[in-house]
Amino acid sequence: MTNLAATGGVAGPGRIGRVAIGDLLKRAAARFPDRTAVTDGARRVTFSELERDANRFANYLVARGLKPGDKISSICNNSVEFVKALFGIHRAGLVWVPINTMLGPADMNYILDHAEVRFALIDDNLYGQPDRRAALQKRGAHLIAVDLAGTSAAAGLEGFNDLLKGQSEIEPEIDIDDRDLAMIIYTSGTTSRPKGAMHSHLGVVMAVMSNAIEMQLDRDDGITGQFPLFHCAGHVLLLSYLSVGGRMALMRGFDPVACMEAIVRDKLTVFVGLPLMYQAILDHPRRKEFDLTGLRTCIYTMAPMGRPLLERAMADLCPNFVLSSGQTEMYPATTMSRPEVQLQRFGNYWGESLIVNETAIMDDSGNLLPRGQPGELVHRGPNVMMGYYKDPQATEQARKFGWHHTGDLALIDENGEVLFLDRKKDMIKSGGENVASVRIEEILLAHPAVQNAAVVGLPHPQWGEAVSAFIKLKPGVNADEAELLEHCRKNLGGFQVPKFIKVLDQMPMTATGKLRKVELRQAFAEHFAKEGA
Repeated sequence: MTNLAATGGVAGPGRIGRVAIGDLLKRAAARFPDRTAVTDGARRVTFSELERDANRFANYLVARGLKPGDKISSICNNSVEFVKALFGIHRAGLVWVPINTMLGPADMNYILDHAEVRFALIDDNLYGQPDRRAALQKRGAHLIAVDLAGTSAAAGLEGFNDLLKGQSEIEPEIDIDDRDLAMIIYTSGTTSRPKGAMHSHLGVVMAVMSNAIEMQLDRDDGITGQFPLFHCAGHVLLLSYLSVGGRMALMRGFDPVACMEAIVRDKLTVFVGLPLMYQAILDHPRRKEFDLTGLRTCIYTMAPMGRPLLERAMADLCPNFVLSSGQTEMYPATTMSRPEVQLQRFGNYWGESLIVNETAIMDDSGNLLPRGQPGELVHRGPNVMMGYYKDPQATEQARKFGWHHTGDLALIDENGEVLFLDRKKDMIKSGGENVASVRIEEILLAHPAVQNAAVVGLPHPQWGEAVSAFIKLKPGVNADEAELLEHCRKNLGGFQVPKFIKVLDQMPMTATGKLRKVELRQAFAEHFAKEGA
């Protein structure tokens, strides 16, 4: 609401000056109607097709009686229809509540209950899972199916493409304020109970504009789309590239050959992935069949990349590597490293704060710390969440001292770059020493046999917590615990060397590639008690 006294009685611009997520597509479609916006294998979809069907879906939702502020969920993996539905939801002024498709029925039900969702979009193959279908049928929610497997009709569900028929292609007249709630994205579950981070239209659009500038996006750019759109990283990358007229190659999960095929077929210029994805591509026996020289930038995120892998990737794939970071509560990206310094500083350097937000280091008393001193990483800016849905106490804790608290321990070095030290809850207190799990993981990842590593503190009668490492080896490579322990002794201080190393066949992971350390702590909590310490 405009302060009329401050403006001399002149009211604000209202709809003329609004900031809304759905407008990003509308403006891009007006500029680039016939350009390809998204691909899915051989399928090509233009900006004008996305625009038309987003309006049709928005009009369908309005006709069904949904009002601005009502909640609608998606239980979907990446697809063209999901993209159309996303923009239709934003256009209708509804609150989008994405659900991680890897969650079981109990967690899915928790989110639907907590967010009070009665309307959802779901892939027909996911609805075909007996436990999930039974849970949804018991709820009695209205479901629309994305017909990926061709089973919607047999399941008695209304298909997304069918319901678009006969709907108007003209955008519905919906009043949207830039601070209106646009989405509730639940945390990825690395802890026991997810919380719903609320984001406004303004916060998301500001993050998109920042990304376009900081990543120097161009209308000729195309990006790999293996990250799930139900996650904030996948969603904001889609919006960022489409807003400038770029394109995304949609994928349902990661497959190294499918990624390489898409880069060549769709002339993609940007690859974004986890370090493990880069490793899989570099090690694939068909790697040399694909000309990937069209890549101008490679982005890695969510996990550190060991020096040997980074040097190899820069030599073989693309010289311009950047690390980008953010979190569900801070619409990404918040920090980004610069490609020209990748080979100058190794370790968990997250780069500089982006133009959309301020970044600082704070002690437990709320004092901002100078460069070089460790503390908690905090942010301020329009991309900070509106708060946790239905959780004022957790929201207040996250906003202490007027900054958003990330829960990350870090410092800002003399070059102004954020050096991540550890999650506060992952800092191990062993024998009176603070041990950063991320430092040990970095050393383990440098071993040529190690594909992934997770380090946690396990209860120990003498040390309080014992440094404990869990390892997944690269396919076809052998290394035993004794060899890995000796590698640690050569590269770490005595108090940092793990007292327990376990090689696992699989690591517990979230859908977005984060290690679920809580499961390792729970599964091995009694290890030292059983071993007699």
